[in-house]
Amino acid sequence: MIPVFKPELTLADKFSVLNALLKNNISGTSPIVSDFEKQYSSKFNRKFGVAVSNGSVALDVAFNLLNLDKDDEVIVPSFTIISCLSAIIRSGGKPVFCDVNEQTWNMTLDDVKSNFSEKTKAVLVVHTYGLAAEINKIQEFCKEKNIYLIEDAAEAHGQKIDNKPCGSYGDISVFSFYANKHITTGEGGMVLTDSEEFYYNAQKIRNLDFNNEKRFSHDNFYWNYRLSGLQASLGISQLKNLNKTIEFKIKQGNYYTELLSKAENLVQLPLMEHEGVINHYWVYGVLLKRENIRDYVMNELRNNGIETRPFFWPLHLQPALPKEYKTTRKLLVSERLGSDGLYLPMGKHVNKNSQNKISEILLRILEEN
Repeated sequence: MIPVFKPELTLADKFSVLNALLKNNISGTSPIVSDFEKQYSSKFNRKFGVAVSNGSVALDVAFNLLNLDKDDEVIVPSFTIISCLSAIIRSGGKPVFCDVNEQTWNMTLDDVKSNFSEKTKAVLVVHTYGLAAEINKIQEFCKEKNIYLIEDAAEAHGQKIDNKPCGSYGDISVFSFYANKHITTGEGGMVLTDSEEFYYNAQKIRNLDFNNEKRFSHDNFYWNYRLSGLQASLGISQLKNLNKTIEFKIKQGNYYTELLSKAENLVQLPLMEHEGVINHYWVYGVLLKRENIRDYVMNELRNNGIETRPFFWPLHLQPALPKEYKTTRKLLVSERLGSDGLYLPMGKHVNKNSQNKISEILLRILEEN
């Protein structure tokens, strides 16, 4: 079976973790966590970084910093991971779902404008599958309207717009270090900001609202969201290889496009670039042009030793969504992507011979159906 992803750890990664073990830098209060935060925030041109236990938690921290009321609206793309929705609802806000562009699979400024109201408190921009959204344009709109911009760059490590890194645009920006990301700590996340107030409060939210002046006296019911020293040591090592990882993923993604472009009547491929932004291919996703065969195709690929994953299921159709947030509006692009999209194996474990095999079998299945 060719797995859809497989974490790639170098010898340097392993030595970095071993070194942390030998120095007893294992806990969430280890100085190596602070080192990771400083290096990461510097890499993405931010003043402050707060390392946390995963990307979903990073979103929770971000939205808790906004002090949302029940009538405060947050514009969010429906085509994204459920963690975005969960964080908005748990923080007391009201999600307002927008559709995404049919070519980039990202939300656009027009999507934001068409969903903006006097109750809008924030916009959550998600860079999808390695291709950056037009966050530069959305940032200007948010400044004009005096609303918060939260940036989810979990799928866009190292991506840039206007020569500025993704993760540097939001009032608060978040990352994930899950095992299939361009940078991994196994599990982990990061909150970035230039606001000293947000930085101070994010540290309190992450660490049970501990008070240095009176240690076991707490003003809030917060959480233990800490990242361990062992994870931070891996993150520091992985950060050094980010550019090489991106270079590899671009070549691998472009090779898939070369192999599959002859069947564009059967499948929509991800854009190689958009408005000067090169796709970094966190994953290589394809949208089947024939509807309602995705699950069959995935099963046939599995029968041929190829693991795949379906695209995100739209947030506005999630069974867990409370009825007060449901919408009768059709978000056609998000629904189509959720029903008919899948992504293929990527990573160092997938060589060109494997890509040839995967593409050949996928095309054969599609041509037969």
